[in-house]
Amino acid sequence: MKKILITNDDGIYADGLIRLARAAKKYGEVWVVAPESQRSAMSHSITLHGSFSARETDFPVEGVRAFACSGTPADCVRIGALNIVPGGPDTVFSGINHGYNMASDLQYSATVGAAFEAAFQGIHTIAFSEDASDLHEVTDRYLDGIIAELIDAHLGINEIWNVNFPGCRLEDCKGILRDRTVSTGVFYQDSYGEEPAEDGSVIYTVIGARKWEAEEGTDLHAVLSDHVSVGRAKNIS
Repeated sequence: MKKILITNDDGIYADGLIRLARAAKKYGEVWVVAPESQRSAMSHSITLHGSFSARETDFPVEGVRAFACSGTPADCVRIGALNIVPGGPDTVFSGINHGYNMASDLQYSATVGAAFEAAFQGIHTIAFSEDASDLHEVTDRYLDGIIAELIDAHLGINEIWNVNFPGCRLEDCKGILRDRTVSTGVFYQDSYGEEPAEDGSVIYTVIGARKWEAEEGTDLHAVLSDHVSVGRAKNIS
């Protein structure tokens, strides 16, 4: 039986992680090591100066052992693989992220960063993301089949599978597009709002406007056209 380690960046009790753990039970022994709170946009950062902790915690999926970690998602993968899962995991699932991870967002995503950490350790890895809405019909329909398809599918060195589910209704989904490349464009056009603080400093808050166009054949183009996007992503050669 495969040992499956699951993490995310939205926190250990995020709905997407719980749904992924339920789906993964069909494919092996599931362990969860995930951040105790929100850790989005931490990329591939790890804790070097200082320490972090992990504690076993109750989890709403029967038969799953879960650990809440005070570190980053990449920290979760490292201690999960090296310390918590006996003998280490056979595969790592990261997600299901609340929000797409495509195009330039791969550089910021801690969901993808955690997946890359697993790949660095030579572990087969799949990152899952979906639209940042409460409409999960497409994810719920296709998740099991995609796990079955990818859990043993070949990956090159430092590669991961990157899966994104569109936020459309199931009847509007046009199916799966495979072998999608990572869009080279910017997913969000960012700016910063400014607000003066009482101490004389300025408070900056990011304002992101989503980009609604992308090159054909890419992950972003697939999702914008109401397809599930499946493709490989690679961090370093």
